Amino acid sequence: MTYYMHAKKFFLPNTTENGGYLEVTDDGKFGAFYPEDQKPEGKIVDYSDKFIAPGLVDTHIHGLCGHDVMDDDFDKLNEMSEGLLKAGVTSWLPTTLTASHDQLKHICATIGDNYKKATGAKIQGIHFEGPFYTEKHKGAQNPKYMRDPDAEEFADWQEAAHGMIKKISIAPERKGSVEFTSAVASDKVAVTLGHSDATFEQAKSCVEAGATGFTHTYNGMSGLNHRVPGMVGAAMSMHLVDDELICDGHHVQPYAARILIEKKTPEHVALITDCMRAGLMPDGDYVLGELPVVVADGTARLKDETHNLAGSILLLKDAIKNVVDWNIATDEQAVEMASYVPAKSCKVLDKCGIISEGRDADFIVLNDNMSLSETYLDGVSRYQA
Repeated sequence: MTYYMHAKKFFLPNTTENGGYLEVTDDGKFGAFYPEDQKPEGKIVDYSDKFIAPGLVDTHIHGLCGHDVMDDDFDKLNEMSEGLLKAGVTSWLPTTLTASHDQLKHICATIGDNYKKATGAKIQGIHFEGPFYTEKHKGAQNPKYMRDPDAEEFADWQEAAHGMIKKISIAPERKGSVEFTSAVASDKVAVTLGHSDATFEQAKSCVEAGATGFTHTYNGMSGLNHRVPGMVGAAMSMHLVDDELICDGHHVQPYAARILIEKKTPEHVALITDCMRAGLMPDGDYVLGELPVVVADGTARLKDETHNLAGSILLLKDAIKNVVDWNIATDEQAVEMASYVPAKSCKVLDKCGIISEGRDADFIVLNDNMSLSETYLDGVSRYQA
């Protein structure tokens, strides 16, 4: 039956409303919003001391609950989708790692053939992180599979995925990157830039060819120097591009995160987790792709001599709380950076990321300290903290 959410605050697409009533229809969609002084007739679900926000959208996540996208097992992916509800995430893009053509193609088929069966957070697309990267900033990616961008190879993956690849990240200095970007970037696929030692000029050329974002900004890229702006300088200064940002306090120092948010404005910063399989799991030994990882003290690091950060164990609900607790974003901005911006940046804003009449009623209930209280999917409460 249709009901109305009453809450202290609602984060709507263009305004944040104090008080009011949000209709949720009997078919699990958002209906109309009514101001506080226009109480509707019908069942009221009262959250008068809490906030209502759109379900969070994690567009860069490799694993959770002991599983990894590279396991190529849809049952495990579905366990991840269920686990994500505990993180306040209602839509996500399973994210691959650098690997062989055939392995990636098989994963595309697994997701493309089954994504509609997900019973938790909705799979809205696939994010390819690699394999068109460079070794200098390989991070926790396997360099033996790194190669130059190839639009025909991408088309083969996209066919296997039934068009579900929504984002692919490449290194601008690789041969053919500009041509690849021109061929692949569209209103359905975002090309982003990362794991790269590119010059400012190389990054700028890819943006001018259609690239629209930067992958986990600051991490795995040439830094900002006042004479050599590098990838970080491009991420900060290019107009109309959206920059991913990991706000776990380990990948990026909070004041560096503040600089990016203030420079780009929250409308162009997408909070991501880059979470690996140890998310929601205890500390210990894990594997990311084919590489051994140790999880301790809030970080995941390669076991090799580099001890590079190997993804994170961050949950998106904690990222929004962190940026507010660090005093680098308002409540409203934190929600925007974890819902609207990720959805927009990955070409899935028509499916998720905002509270809007007629959309699936995927939303979260937040306490006034921005901690997660409850997660709703299609108008049904699916997780209570």
